[in-house]
Amino acid sequence: MQVAELRGPEAGARGAVEQVRVKVLPDGRMTREDAARYLGHQPKTLAQWALQGKGPQFVKVGGRVFYYRAELDRFISGESRAA
Repeated sequence: MQVAELRGPEAGARGAVEQVRVKVLPDGRMTREDAARYLGHQPKTLAQWALQGKGPQFVKVGGRVFYYRAELDRFISGESRAA
């Protein structure tokens, strides 16, 4: 299991960093649940974004939805499709 650092909206004002634990597969993929935790949202939010064509890009493998950490980082920095 890999620890990822996430800055929440109020953490930026205080300069604090919130640590969240997410499971990242060796190729950089994570489940919708872990991706939601990494982004600070609920899995249902990511599912809605996917239906609306918003949010970070994802891949389906065997019917399961995965997000690449690099894509989530691009989404956070605003380089990916907007939410």
